[in-house]
Amino acid sequence: MTAAKTRAGTLPDDLWEAVSTGDEYTATDIVMAALDDGMEPEEVLLDVIAPLQARVGREWAANRISVAQEHTATAVNERVLGAVAHHPAVRRRQQEQAPEHPGRIAVACIDGEWHALPARLVAEVLRLRGWQVDYLGAQVPTPHLISHLHLTGPAVVALSSSIATRLPAAHAAITACQSTGTPVLVGGAAFGHDGRYAALLGADAWAPDARAAADRLARGPLPKPPPVHRVIDDLPHLADRTYAHVTRAAPQLIRHVMGELDSRYPAMAEYTDQQRSRTAEDVAHIVEFLGTALYLDDPDLLTEFIGWTAGILTVRGVPAVSLLPALDLLSEQLTEHPRAALMLERARDAVREPPPGSLHDPALDTA
Repeated sequence: MTAAKTRAGTLPDDLWEAVSTGDEYTATDIVMAALDDGMEPEEVLLDVIAPLQARVGREWAANRISVAQEHTATAVNERVLGAVAHHPAVRRRQQEQAPEHPGRIAVACIDGEWHALPARLVAEVLRLRGWQVDYLGAQVPTPHLISHLHLTGPAVVALSSSIATRLPAAHAAITACQSTGTPVLVGGAAFGHDGRYAALLGADAWAPDARAAADRLARGPLPKPPPVHRVIDDLPHLADRTYAHVTRAAPQLIRHVMGELDSRYPAMAEYTDQQRSRTAEDVAHIVEFLGTALYLDDPDLLTEFIGWTAGILTVRGVPAVSLLPALDLLSEQLTEHPRAALMLERARDAVREPPPGSLHDPALDTA
């Protein structure tokens, strides 16, 4: 086993010790030393930092770290990633690749998407591969993104989203980018582990991670979208207006559920103000995921979210069946919308009879 491989084997644990305690200086020193010793920059980015961030999510899901600790660890990871980008070995690699410059690319997060680290990883890997990268960061409003494309004329735009509820906004961004003649590569957990939503929403390409994105672009340019591309309302199931109704009525639906939960779930009488606030957040997330599932016409999106939420509640000592009264109350308000009613019924079934393994270990999930 080479020295580099030995370092790769111990580096994640050493780095986790620093990141999990919020010690950004030690974390940065560890990674800088690995690069000084000859570890490949792309290996540091994708085989050390990326898995470490996934571990942050798993630790939060398992209730082993708090939300504040999760945010701190993520912030440290972002600082470490920035330090890697400025290491002399990385700068040398970029200069070596410059003569074979494959083109210019814009990398951005969908409007409303705050999880920027996956997009930053893509941007840094593409820089290592010689691309001229415009990294636009988190939550980029689509009109500003389009203005940037008109101003700079990149060969491709890479859009990232980690949360599925941002997919309606992603659809608008994909279509708007393509209207400028710019092909769109998408990635991130929001698009599904197999990229199913990327295809549904008309993206020109999908990649499961930063390495796959760079490899796909290395195989050749993405085809230019046709001058007249698909229109934004190209999902025929939206004609029933159920998605529009749930989206417009979301505040009223949430208020109705919270107003009636005490009578449906007596245990709420003992809830603290903080517990009630968290319950309201959970209800809001359910309504938001219901709306997204309706937009995509995919009941599994809501069912999987409910299963994930049930697992999170269970590990925090809250019975999963506490979700049932909220789902019942929502269903009663949406009886005139068959698609929504069917999705909520399937979600209730998932709580009553969870699929094998769905709630066995929330630590396997990511935040």
